[in-house]
Parts: sequence; structure tokens; C-alpha cells
Amino acid sequence: MIRSTWSRLQDWVALGVCLVLSFGVLVTRNQPAMMGLRAQSLEVTAWVESKISWAGRFLGALGENERLRLENIELAAEAARARESVQENTRLRQMLGFRDTLDVPLKLARIVGKDLGQQQNFFTINAGSDDSVKVGMAVLDERGILGKVVLVSPRYARVMAYLNTDFRVPARVLPIGAEGIVRWDGRRADRLVLDNVSRTEPVRRDMIVVTSGISSVFPPGFPIGRVVEVQARAGRNALDIEIGPTSPINRARFCFVVLTERDAELVELDGREAD
Repeated sequence: MIRSTWSRLQDWVALGVCLVLSFGVLVTRNQPAMMGLRAQSLEVTAWVESKISWAGRFLGALGENERLRLENIELAAEAARARESVQENTRLRQMLGFRDTLDVPLKLARIVGKDLGQQQNFFTINAGSDDSVKVGMAVLDERGILGKVVLVSPRYARVMAYLNTDFRVPARVLPIGAEGIVRWDGRRADRLVLDNVSRTEPVRRDMIVVTSGISSVFPPGFPIGRVVEVQARAGRNALDIEIGPTSPINRARFCFVVLTERDAELVELDGREAD
């Protein structure tokens, strides 16, 4: 048993004895050959240590770069949030100033959801029947009209956007006073169509189109858009007019609900005409 154990350990014992003797020789002998050997050994170990140290510094630099990258991302996000807050506050001040210039009751609301990208576009606002909002009320901001309320709950309302093929609003072209109907043809989100304007009317590019007031929904004078193209086609009595909306739906974040109730008699007459 003892012999078997010794046969397994004798190589390791021999290696240990050799290492001890070698270390003793290197430390105790000062002959030039030994001193040169020690110097060369130091050079080799110093080179190895420098490489190991460089690798450590490299790995540390990678970790530091990753930490700095994450900090930069967080700082950029904070800066973006700060800019957004400043823009939001500026916009709210503009809207409150706009409200003070009107003589109709308005309810300020935030747009909390948008269902866009199709022909029947809607958005949701955080104002409802608890805020006196009712079906049929006009929705707009300080730049122009946005749509009309079609569904109401106690705290929210669903709004049909002007980018809806079912949307219609009577309009007037300024300054000439030509009247027609604004609608969306379902093609471009930055274009509306103004129908029923006689080809004899001197409509020109950049003329402003506003609500005419011949409506049970929208009071007169609110901006709708600006004329961007006018064509008089042969065989047609009406002009082909395209207008660019003054208030892009995709950029709207706040809005006003015009808290003016529709005249019941006018609503009934409109309903009979539709039937």
C-alpha cells in the first residue's frame, strides 16, 4: 500500500525539491551568470506582468465605456423629457391665450389615444359627460378644427377626426367669401377637398378656408386649412380645390371642446334631411 502511494507521489515530490533548490540557488548565488539569469528572468516576468496589466486596463476601460454609454443614454433621455416638457408648457400657454380671445365656452382636454392610418380615423380625449361634453360638439385647437364628438362616457369622449371619409363641414374661402363643403377623400393625410365652389369664383393658392357657420356643429370663423391647389376642369361647373389642414392630426396633443349645445330644432331638421 505504502509503495503504491509513493509511486504516485514521487514525481511531484521530485518536482517540489527541484523548485526549492532552484529558488535557493537563484537567491543565494551572486555569480555573474546567476545574476544575468535572474535579470533575464525579471525581464521576462516584467513583460508578462505588463501584458497582464494591459489586459486588465483594457477590460477596465471597456467596463468604464459601457458605464459612460449608459449614463449618456440616460442623460439624453432626461434632456429629451425636459425639452418635451418645455414644448408642452409653451403649447398650453398658447392654447390658454387662444381661449381667452374667444367668446364661446371651451373645455381644454388632452388627446389620450389616436386610431389613425385608415379611412375612418378617430381619437380619444380625457373629457366626457362629467365635463359637460356631449355628442356633436366641435373639437379644435388654436390652429384649427380637429373633428367632432361622436361618443361620450363620464370621463372620456371619442372624436371623429376630419381625416374621416364621413366627415363634412361647411366652409368659406377668405377673403372672397365663396362657400363649399370640406371633406376628406381618404388619400393624403395632408390634403382635404373643398367641393361645390363655382368655377367662376376667383379662388387662388394660399387663401384661407374657415368654417362658414352654416352648421349645427362648428361656429363660424374657425380655420380649416389653406388652399394649395385649384383646377378648373373642362365640363365641370365646380372647381377642384385641395386645401392643406392648418392643424395636423398627427401632431395634436391637446384640444378644446366647444361646449355650445346644438340647437335641437336644427338637429331635428338635419336628421330629417339626412333621412
